[in-house]
This record gives sequence, structure tokens and C-alpha cells, in this order.
Amino acid sequence: MTKTKTTPDLILISVTFLLLTVGLIMVYSASAILASYNFNGDSFYFVKRQLLFAGIGLIAMFFVMNVHYWLWRQWAKLGVLICFLLLIAVLIPGVGLERNGSTSWLGVGAFSIQPSEFMKVALIIFLARFLSENQKYITTIKKGLIPSLSLVFLSFGLIMLQPDLGTGTVLVMTCIIMIFTAGAQIKHFVFMGLMGLTGVAVLIISAPYRIARITSFLDPWKDPLGTGFQIIQSLLAIGPGGLLGFGLGQSRQKYQYLPEPQTDFIFSIISEELGFIGATLVLGLFCLLIWRGIRIAISAPDLYGSLLAVGIVGMIAVQVMINIAVVTGLMPVTGITLPFLSYGGSSLTLMLVSIGVLLNISRYTKT
Repeated sequence: MTKTKTTPDLILISVTFLLLTVGLIMVYSASAILASYNFNGDSFYFVKRQLLFAGIGLIAMFFVMNVHYWLWRQWAKLGVLICFLLLIAVLIPGVGLERNGSTSWLGVGAFSIQPSEFMKVALIIFLARFLSENQKYITTIKKGLIPSLSLVFLSFGLIMLQPDLGTGTVLVMTCIIMIFTAGAQIKHFVFMGLMGLTGVAVLIISAPYRIARITSFLDPWKDPLGTGFQIIQSLLAIGPGGLLGFGLGQSRQKYQYLPEPQTDFIFSIISEELGFIGATLVLGLFCLLIWRGIRIAISAPDLYGSLLAVGIVGMIAVQVMINIAVVTGLMPVTGITLPFLSYGGSSLTLMLVSIGVLLNISRYTKT
């Protein structure tokens, strides 16, 4: 038996608002100089757009919070189909927008969407439905793993054609977490892991720029003005920040040294301005958010709700871990943003919508 709570998880709401507030402040701090230089002195260029998408995302979050999560189960197949069509549309010459060497956007100018972000959420919903309906087959390869993974790797293939290895990696890792949680056998994961490593090796070898990223990750000082530039500048931001940082707005690396300080490397600016203590508090907020998400997944009234919560929490956790690993030099540069903090309309809006789904699940509990 289940009952509806009068209120959703208030701690999750509070943590989300705190992360969003920190994100808006840091987007302005990290981008003001760059915006003033590139957009006729408008230092608020990036933060105004981030604030717009934050507003849209919050409205969507509170709307979704009051929509029973089983509704998304009914639209799971249609949602995945639409996202597939959008991923294909991105690859059509003249339709997709190219940024930083990746054709991943649809739209006009600054107001555009990234279909791969929508695919992550749509695939989580679809996979939660499929796994909950076919959980008895999950220990088998033919009826369990192959049907589950075929759609995942088809999505990954379309995303790689853009190419966008970072988003593709988050999608695959999130889905694997869901499949493992549903009861897949460890020996099958070992087999899949070997296949995955082989595939990653082929992808790296097939593209010279990926080889360059790997070599720059292992020794960024080998090419300090080329492939190792981003990692070096990121470390030069994090290291000097020390315990307390230089102070809010006092970053040095945002003065045209660190590329994209408001997006992929915003954590570097946080560490430089707010120091070890500030960076630790931000990571603490993420840990609290993930903990609340796990609690919601455990107490969900049905397997579908539990797997849906696991997928959302897994997606956030994977993105946080990859982004932090990249900016601290523990992984090659992948182009993954930091949830709620990095500049980016599609990512921020979809993250807030996902939190709305989690909040709705939190309104139901076992008795």
C-alpha cells in the first residue's frame, strides 16, 4: 500500500535551490569579463540567459513535481522516438549547429537545444519502464541485457556521430547503473566492460584529436600551449586558490586564460575564488543531493519508480564525477558540464525537470 505525502522532499528542494543560486553567482563571476569583451560591454550576457533558463526550469520542476511519475511511463516510447528523430536531425547538414567542433545543437543562435540532453532523460524513463516490466529476464543475455543495451548503444552511436563522447559516456554509464540495479549479473557486466573498453580504444584510435586528449591528460606539459592548455590552466586556477581562495569575483584565470570558464571549467573558478572550503561545500551539496535521491529510490513504492529515481540520481552523480575528474586532471577533457552550476540552457532545464520527477516520487512512500 502507498500513501501520498502532503509535501515532497524539502531537503532535496533546498539543496537544489542552493546549487542553483551558487551556479548563477558563479556563472556571472566566471563570465563577466568574457561577456564584456565579446558582447559590447554586456557583462550580464551569460547570466541573463542562465537566469532565463533557470526560471523556465524551476517552473517546469514545480509542474512536474505535481504530475504522477507514472504518466511519464505512458509516454516513454514516444519520448524516445522523438529524441531519436532530433538526434538524426542534428546530423543533417545545414540543420544542426556546430560549436567547438561538435554538431550537437538545434535552434537559432544562443537560443538552442541539445537533443542529446533530452535523450538522456527520455532513455532513463524508457529503460525504467522496460526493466520494471521485464525484470525476470534481466539475468539472461538474450531476453534481458541485449534488448536493454541495444537501444542504449544505438543512442550512443548517434551521439558519437556529432561527435560528443562526453554526453555519450554519461548516457551509457547511467543506463548501466540502472541495469545493474535491476538485477543483472556481475559476470555479464565483466563481459560488457571488456567489450566497452575495446570500443573506447577503437574510438580513441580512430580520431587523432582523442589521442591528443589522452596524451595531454597523461602529460599536459608536453604540449602546454596546445592539447594540454586547458588542463594546465585549470590546475593553475585550483592550486593557487588555497584554503579560502582569492575572494568572489577575484579569479585571475577567467581573464582569457582558462577557456570556457563559465561552462566545463566553472569548478576551477569556484576553487580559485572560494578556495578549498568553498569547493568542499559545493561537493558536499552534491553529496547531499545524491543521498536524498538514493533514499527516494529505496523508498519508492514500485520497481518502476525506484529505477526511475536511480537513473536520475545516477545521471547527476556520473556528470559530477566526470566533470570534477576532468578539471582536476584525473581524466581527459570530455566536455561535460557541472549540473546546476555550469552555463547551458538545455542541461540546466533538463536537470531541474529531472529533480521535479524525483520530488514527485518522494511524495509516495511504502507503509
